[in-house]
Amino acid sequence: MSHLFTPLYLPSQRGGITLPNRIVVAPMCQYQAQDGCATDWHLMHWGSLLNSGAAMFTIEATAVLPEGRITPNCLGLWDARTEAAMAEHLRRARALAPSTAVCIQLAHAGRKASSAVPWQGGQLLSPAQGGWQTVGPSAVPHLPSETPPQALTPDGLRDIVAAFVAAAQRADHLGVDAIELHCAHGYLLHQFLSPLANQRSDAYGGSFENRCRFPLEVFAAVRAAYRGVLGVRLSATDWVDGAWDLPQSVALAQQLKTLGCDFIHVSSGGVSPQQKIALGTLYQVPFARAIRQATGMVTTSVGLITDPHQAEAIVQAGDADLVALARAFLYQPRWGWQAAAALQGTVQAHPAYWRCLPREAQTVFGKVSVNQR
Repeated sequence: MSHLFTPLYLPSQRGGITLPNRIVVAPMCQYQAQDGCATDWHLMHWGSLLNSGAAMFTIEATAVLPEGRITPNCLGLWDARTEAAMAEHLRRARALAPSTAVCIQLAHAGRKASSAVPWQGGQLLSPAQGGWQTVGPSAVPHLPSETPPQALTPDGLRDIVAAFVAAAQRADHLGVDAIELHCAHGYLLHQFLSPLANQRSDAYGGSFENRCRFPLEVFAAVRAAYRGVLGVRLSATDWVDGAWDLPQSVALAQQLKTLGCDFIHVSSGGVSPQQKIALGTLYQVPFARAIRQATGMVTTSVGLITDPHQAEAIVQAGDADLVALARAFLYQPRWGWQAAAALQGTVQAHPAYWRCLPREAQTVFGKVSVNQR
């Protein structure tokens, strides 16, 4: 029996969820929102990937405040208007794939906010270009040529904690099955962890304990307000000598587990242009393995995983409990079906699709393919 197609139970304070397989669609920014609101693009995108064969689909990085968006076109969940737009589009998408779990990634971009979309260069936008003043742990820009962010004051820190809590409550109103807090890829919570971005001299900077303080405060506040499955996306290393690294990630994961974290989604990098990433097939799997072995937590591995047999090997070896794919699903929105065919697993799919299978893969849906009348 395929390990990738075995169920996994994710416990929570209110009963948890059972995933029918170990495949997750990772969050992928689409840059198609209008003033933070979901659009018909999201309806199309979500509807497609909810029928992908993955056990859980993760909504892209969703800003908890307008100034926390990566770009002016990023999705948000900070008021009744953005909540209503997401509720309507998500309701319509989920009606066609009710068995797929939905997770949402809540985020604040910090000093990497106010940027152009990737196909327009991805650089910091000035107010004249539609940008805004960014904030961060310290007045240290991501790139030397950029305008520095404003260092967050104690009041600003409290406002952001409150915004994460409010967004989590809104997500709960939407009926999501899980929430993932974005503490990776150089965005605000990761910026506090990394000494490359965090040069504060108060209780939120300097030592490992101080640099972890704000991300842990955010997590604890959300945990107190949300009883569902709650996890964290973590950059396990900055890929820069002397910066955030795997041993610190393991120590942080242990603290998160104590606070009630249900899973760790393990990624890396993003906080510095000095990073030297050793790209290659399965290059981030060792980080997930180390965190899982040290903490016993449910872990998700991601990064250049494209082949079903690679995903199967990760789960079979105990390197991670879940395998997340992003760009592979954009290229092949039915990747989960292909994995089931390759590994003799089964997936859920709308009956309208049952007739599409090639003869050699007719049991992917657990049924015989329906003939055309």
